[in-house]
Amino acid sequence: MLGLPSASILCHLPPMSFDPARDNPLHGNPLNSRADVGRALRDLHAPLLPHFSPGNARLRLDATAAHFDRAAADLEGFARPLWGLAPLAAGGGEFDHWARYREGLANGTDPAHPEFWGHPGHYDQRLVEMAALGFALRLVPHLIWEPLSQAAKDNVAAYLLAARARDFVDSNWRFFRIMIDLGLEQCGIDFDRRLTEDYLHELERYYLGDGWYRDGTVRRVDHYVPFAMHYYGLLYAALSQDTVRAARYRERAALFARDIRHWFDEDGGTLAFGRSLTYRFACSGFWGALAFANVEGLPWGEIKGHYLRHLRWWRDKPMAHRDGILSIGYGYPNLLMSETYNSAGSPYWAFKAFLPLALPETHPFWAAEELPAAPAPAAVPLRHPGMVMLHTPGNVVALSSGQQYTQLRFGAEKYAKFVYSSRYGFSVEADERGFGSAVFDGMLGLSDDGRHYRVRETNDTAVIAGDQLYTKWRPWSDVTVETWLVPASPWHIRIHRITTPRPLQSLEGGFAIARGENNRDESVHIEHDTARVHTATDVSIISGLGSERLARIHRPAPNTNLIASKTVIPQLRTDIAAGTTILYTAAAALPVTADLTALDQPPALPDLAALERAFATASTPVTAHDLKRLRRIGRICRALVRNFRLRWPRRWLKH
Repeated sequence: MLGLPSASILCHLPPMSFDPARDNPLHGNPLNSRADVGRALRDLHAPLLPHFSPGNARLRLDATAAHFDRAAADLEGFARPLWGLAPLAAGGGEFDHWARYREGLANGTDPAHPEFWGHPGHYDQRLVEMAALGFALRLVPHLIWEPLSQAAKDNVAAYLLAARARDFVDSNWRFFRIMIDLGLEQCGIDFDRRLTEDYLHELERYYLGDGWYRDGTVRRVDHYVPFAMHYYGLLYAALSQDTVRAARYRERAALFARDIRHWFDEDGGTLAFGRSLTYRFACSGFWGALAFANVEGLPWGEIKGHYLRHLRWWRDKPMAHRDGILSIGYGYPNLLMSETYNSAGSPYWAFKAFLPLALPETHPFWAAEELPAAPAPAAVPLRHPGMVMLHTPGNVVALSSGQQYTQLRFGAEKYAKFVYSSRYGFSVEADERGFGSAVFDGMLGLSDDGRHYRVRETNDTAVIAGDQLYTKWRPWSDVTVETWLVPASPWHIRIHRITTPRPLQSLEGGFAIARGENNRDESVHIEHDTARVHTATDVSIISGLGSERLARIHRPAPNTNLIASKTVIPQLRTDIAAGTTILYTAAAALPVTADLTALDQPPALPDLAALERAFATASTPVTAHDLKRLRRIGRICRALVRNFRLRWPRRWLKH
C-alpha cells in the first residue's frame, strides 16, 4: 500500500518551478526599444499558431462563450491580432505567417467554404472585427489583398460591402464603418461614401470638449475614449485625405494627452476603471496612435515613456495561461470580472498597442530618449469624467463622482465606486446576498436586512468644485445619500450624509491590497474606528476620523480583485438610525517602499458647512452627467444633419 511521504522527505523536495509570471510572453523582455516591442508582438502571437482552424479562417482558443455565436468568436480570434501584425509589416518587420491570414481571409468570406464566418447582420460582432480587416487592407494590401485570386477578392469585397451597409451600435462602433472604408478605398473598391459621411457627422455628438468624448450617448467616459475614440480618430487622421477632420482629430488628441496622462502612474500602471479591462495594454494604444499620426501632444520622450512603461507594467503579471494564451481577466485569469461580450479571443484587442511598429526607427517617437512622467500637482481635477486624480508612490488614485452603466454586469463596481486605483485595481462582489462578506473597496454598502445590500449605482446630481466632488444618490427610492470627496494626498476623505426613514446597517471599505499565503505576512492594527493592515508589499488604512464606527480587517473571497487574486481590506461598520446621519471616512494605501509616516496621522475633519458653501457658489456639473448638455449637443447635431441632408437613425430621435 502506498503511504504518504514523511515530513522529512517533504522538507527535501525541490521547490516548485511553476511561476505564472514566466508563462507571460512578455517575461524577460526589457521593452526598451522598437526591436523589443517587435519581439513582444511575435512572442505574444506565437502561442496562437496551434489553434488556427484547418482553413485558417478561425481561431478557437477555449470553450468559454460570449453572447454572440461561435463563428463570430472564432473570427474575433482570427482578426484581432491584425491590429498589431499589420503595423509590424508596414514598418518592415518580419512575420512568417501571412499566408495563413491570406488563406483565412479568402475562406472566411467565401459562403461556399465550411469556415465561412457567416453573413454580417445589424449590430453584429462581425462588424467589430471587420474594422481590423479594413485597417490591415489599408496598411498592408501587398500581403493580404494583392496575392489573392480574383474570386477571393470578389468575396472579400462583397463581405466588407455587406458589413458596412449594416447598422452599427451607437457608440465607438460608428468608427468601424470608417475603418472598413479605408480598406475598401485602398483596394480600389467603390462604395457609397454618403454612409461614411453619416457616421463621421454622428460621431461629433459624442464630443464633450477639451479632448474628451463619451463612448456613445450614455453617461460613460472610460478607457474607450483613449483606446477607441481617439485611436480610430488618429488612424483616420493619418490614413485619410480628409484634411479638415484630420486637423480636428489631431488637435483634440493633443488636448486629451494633457489630461489622460494623469490616468497613468509613475510605474506605467493605468487607472483600473470601467469595462473591457481584459484588453489590458490596449491602454497604451493611445500613446502609440499619437506617434502614428505625428501628434506631439506631450514631448516625444514623455509619450514614449508612458508607452513603454505601460508595456513593462504587464511584464510580470500572470495574465496568460500556461500555454502563453492571453486570458480573460486583468492581472490574472478571471472570468468573474469579464463582460458578456468577452470571448477567448477578446483580449487580443491589446495588439492595438503595437501601432508604433509601423514607424521607422528614425521617427521622433522612437528616436527620443524615454523620459519619466512630468511631476503632477497634489490633486488634478478632471471635470469631464468627474474625477480628481492623486499621484502617490507607484500609484494613481481617482476620486470619482461615479458614472451610469447599470446594464453591465458589476456596473456599479466598474463605474460607481468613490475611488479607483492603478496599483490596487478594484474588486467585484461575489455574492449579492452576503452583506457581511462583501468587499466594498472604495464603496459604502447599505443594508436593511443584514443580508442584501445596496451601493451607489447612479446619481441624481454630480458636481465638481475645484478639486472636490459632490454627488447625491438614492440606494432606495426613500433613502438619500449625499457624498463629498476631498483629496488629502496620500489620503482622501469621504463624507456621507444619509437620510433614511428606517434603520440601516453600513459597511465601508478602504483599498484592498494583496495578501500572502495563510496571512503569514500580515500585520494588523485595529483601534476603535481605525484599521490598518500591513503586508509584505503594501499598507492599507481606513479611519472614521473619531466617529463611533467599528473598524475591522476583512479577507474577501478570492478572485474578486482585478489585480491580486487574494486580498485583505480594512473596513468600517456601523448601524444607522432612522433620520439623518453623517459618516466621515479617511482612507489611504501605500507600497511598503514609500515613506509610511504620512499614514501615522489621519487628515483633519473637514468643515461640512464650509464645503456646502463652496459647492453652492462655485460648483460645475460633471460633464459626463450633464444631461442638459447632452440634449443641447443632440439638438445641434440634428440641425447639422438637416443642413447636410444626412440620414438620421430613428432610434436616436427617440432619445
